[in-house]
Amino acid sequence: MSGIDLAIPQLYLYLHFLFFLAPKHTHSFFHLNLSPCTLSLSQGQSQNAFLSSAFYPLKAMASSSYNCAKPQISHPLSSASSSTVHLGHSPTSISWNSRQPNRTHNIRIIHSALHSPSVLHFPKQPYQNPLIPIEDDSVNVQVQPKTHRHPQWNLLQRAAAMALDMAESALVSLELQHPLPKTADPQVQISGNFGPVPEQSVKQALPVTGTIPSCINGVYLRNGANPLFEPVAGHHFFDGDGMVHAVTIDNGNASYACRFTETQRFLQEKELGRPVFPKAIGELHGHSGIARLLLFYARALFGLVDHKQGTGVANAGLVYFNNRLLAMSEDDLPYHLRITPSGDLETVGRYNFDDQLKSTMIAHPKIDPFSKELFALSYDVIQKPYLKYFKFQPDGTKSQDVEIPLSMPTMMHDFAITENFVVIPNQQVLFKLQEMIFGGSPVIFDKKKKSSFGILSKNASDSKDIIWVESPDTFCFHLWNAWEEPESDEVVVIGSCMTPPDSIFNECDESLKSVLSEIRLNLKTGKSTGRPIISESEQVNLEAGMVNRNRLGRRTRYAYLAIAEPWPKVSGFAKIDLFTGEVKKYIYGHKKFGGEPFFLPRDDNCESAEDDGYIISFVHDENSWKSELQIVNAINLQLESSIKLPSRVPYGFHGTFIDAKSLINQA
Repeated sequence: MSGIDLAIPQLYLYLHFLFFLAPKHTHSFFHLNLSPCTLSLSQGQSQNAFLSSAFYPLKAMASSSYNCAKPQISHPLSSASSSTVHLGHSPTSISWNSRQPNRTHNIRIIHSALHSPSVLHFPKQPYQNPLIPIEDDSVNVQVQPKTHRHPQWNLLQRAAAMALDMAESALVSLELQHPLPKTADPQVQISGNFGPVPEQSVKQALPVTGTIPSCINGVYLRNGANPLFEPVAGHHFFDGDGMVHAVTIDNGNASYACRFTETQRFLQEKELGRPVFPKAIGELHGHSGIARLLLFYARALFGLVDHKQGTGVANAGLVYFNNRLLAMSEDDLPYHLRITPSGDLETVGRYNFDDQLKSTMIAHPKIDPFSKELFALSYDVIQKPYLKYFKFQPDGTKSQDVEIPLSMPTMMHDFAITENFVVIPNQQVLFKLQEMIFGGSPVIFDKKKKSSFGILSKNASDSKDIIWVESPDTFCFHLWNAWEEPESDEVVVIGSCMTPPDSIFNECDESLKSVLSEIRLNLKTGKSTGRPIISESEQVNLEAGMVNRNRLGRRTRYAYLAIAEPWPKVSGFAKIDLFTGEVKKYIYGHKKFGGEPFFLPRDDNCESAEDDGYIISFVHDENSWKSELQIVNAINLQLESSIKLPSRVPYGFHGTFIDAKSLINQA
């Protein structure tokens, strides 16, 4: 008997489980459409064992790809009774059968909580079947035929695909009967300038106002989430496909390009013409989240999904290391990108450091400015060890993994380094997958857990000497720097402490606060103290930014951080004196917003003044709907120059700068 034959009863079991989880009033729907799927739990398989097996795809999703058929799916951003998108086996058009309101001039009018113009605009892409708004719902949008082949499935695979597509269509219909929380509502999460843009090939000779400093030669790159397709259900801003925006500066001349990072996930969704991968934050909640995982796993059983090549979006971090530009999200391996001589971007592929890296890697690795080593973490949400630490020599040689003892899987988005240590936050935001069984989110804030920081030698070969220092009620999504003060046996950590800790992921009535803080960890007593760096009268949300990278891990006086007001937009940035608490602000202007301020030192001479350099940031004008790159003198906060960009740049995440000399040596 073939593997596919063996998988048939398993498929029916999965679909029966979708029926089992659904609310009682939906059972008739499943009976009507999935009547073959009446197989009960049998042969000694307990309900609990089956539930636990459902979470296998979460681990598999750390290294998976996708192929599947195209169902008829209800449109995600309208009521359950409104339009339907047809995605057949020969997708040459998109049609909306029923007329939808509020659709004008290629733009969907929506209501957003992000203080943005209320538009959600999915632009035309050079790919098959992007889901885009159109002027008249009665008009079919004709799309050019594919230039590549469909997956060649046998009859059994086609039958399985049809059954699974029916289940997915039913699931979407059920989801649309309930309002989405703001943290998973596409109309909120990707409205206005949070919305996606198409790729742009290189545009040369951009208009420049002012003078670009002569020391700036190279390319500034910034990552971000940019969904290729309109979501079919829930969507969080973090769920979008990775897109890198690049501004190349060559002796005062500037060019711009933006490209998707062609992850395995992206390539297969591009071929299929619709979103098919489960979205880790926007969709994996409660019973419907379990159902999506089961659908994903069932497709894998039939060979409709290749879950061995990664499902990450590579949309968060960027680092240039060992002559390679790496794009990262902590759910996958990094992706190697290359900057062409013209200033364009191309994806080389998923990068495992010559088969040395066997697990995912955190999106915020750290490069020591003196040793040039790269330090990183990897976390697992399914099984122990939940956390591992490792480092790379400048030539890319990896150390052995050091397993960090954690009793439960903890969100570990960032960490810090000092001259001799790595500083590992073990905080109160956890992954608790069983919460989905009871209808909740797998990302939770555990008030009973005590936050702490682990201090481990950079050169440790195991974790036996790690020192844990409690830091009550501390949640830092990002850590900006850390250093040692041997005279007091302390490690000083600079981070932005968020409350409520899980508000980015779960809807909350309480307004988010992000307070720049100094946390002192005493290695002798195991105690900690903390304080806000800025006085209460000047307190603003500070998130996204950096210190002078030439002094990372050493005592620094200044930090350059985004003023996240009104949250989650960035109205400017602040230069903060970490010793005195003095704040100097640079505000972009009326209805102008930006993102992470990137500090670029004038040179790599560590003896020069710490603030001798420039702040680089993308800025978008919501009045004119134009974007630019601003270069600001970091000493006096005066605008030096502005590069007018040929297209809109959405608000995004983190960036880096590669100087012209380093570009020559790209791998």
